[in-house]
Amino acid sequence: QVQLVESGGGLVQAGGSLRLSCAASGSSFSSYTMGWHRQAPGKLRELGASITSGGRTNYADSVKGRFTISRENAKNTVYLQMNSLTPEDPVVYYCAAATRALWSYDYWGQGTQVTVSS
Repeated sequence: QVQLVESGGGLVQAGGSLRLSCAASGSSFSSYTMGWHRQAPGKLRELGASITSGGRTNYADSVKGRFTISRENAKNTVYLQMNSLTPEDPVVYYCAAATRALWSYDYWGQGTQVTVSS
């Protein structure tokens, strides 16, 4: 099993920045594709950013240019640097790991909340 624990959520003003962290358990973190998903009220959860074991990144259009995903394998941690946050950004962010297939996320964190005030 892989346990994922998100941290770094909180309250920020519109236009502000926040960095989320996701710490993973286990010894195979470096081989996983990691992703940050987010969900707004009344909408489906969407993949915002992902990073492969080789460091290749992919971003949803809604976050491109504002968010940066990175990983630090020595710490079993993936990060999401979020800049230029707006109240329109989804509130709940989930860290996930794809351990068996490139885009099939089979382990999920509990989620962390990001609130942007106007």
